[in-house]
Amino acid sequence: MPGKYVIAIASGKGGVGKTTVAVNVAVALAQSGAKVGLLDADIYGPNTPMMLGVRGYKPAAVNGKLPPARAFGIEIFSMGFVVRDDQPIIWRGPMLDKAIRQFLNDVAWGELDYLLIDMPPGTGDAQLTVSQAFSLTGALIVTLPQAVSQADARRGLEGFKQMEVPILGVVENMSYLTLPDGSRMDVFGQGGGKTLAAAAGVPFIGEIPMDPQVRVGSDAGTPVVVSHPQSATAQALVKVAQDVAARARALSEQGPSFIPITEI
Repeated sequence: MPGKYVIAIASGKGGVGKTTVAVNVAVALAQSGAKVGLLDADIYGPNTPMMLGVRGYKPAAVNGKLPPARAFGIEIFSMGFVVRDDQPIIWRGPMLDKAIRQFLNDVAWGELDYLLIDMPPGTGDAQLTVSQAFSLTGALIVTLPQAVSQADARRGLEGFKQMEVPILGVVENMSYLTLPDGSRMDVFGQGGGKTLAAAAGVPFIGEIPMDPQVRVGSDAGTPVVVSHPQSATAQALVKVAQDVAARARALSEQGPSFIPITEI
């Protein structure tokens, strides 16, 4: 199994910035000196190649293994490397299952400290395959503040619990927008991440503010923790990476039981 700590980054809903969180957390961990891999398990909508500036990468097998792409100190593999940008993936569950298992077994991952898995939305085949094929250390749940996002994220969270995957915590993305006068606008509501974490009995890891530079960097292939490292959003993502790493280590050392936030 590549990776001492294998972490699924998930939500029950699309459009919450889950891949943005996964990409920036991976790069932040690498910046701290860790050896990090990022597996894009969103077979139907692989976006990590664009966000990391490796869209043109086409792997050629070496000794029966596909080498991952490398960018910003991390290793990456994605369905986006083996299909055209405009090619739809119209697959039933068994084909998706096979592809994810191949990403685990047929990619020449290095000796990693962390393997992050960017999950697709929902609670279906991909979630089942990842939970069964990978020895997951835990899952990080991403939500927006709004109620509809909480509801879907709760389903994703409970799905991992049913598969006996520990929940590292909940992170609230796009928590607020800081206006030019310094005030905050709660674009998607307020406090949804804390509400979800409290209701599910898991740690709340933190809030990530909105920042136009996140979109700019994602489109250009440069994560915000690299392009604007001193921004509030980048600093929040670095803090998420630190907390996730601490919780993953604690779970590995203490077993699968729940780790209260006060003990980290």
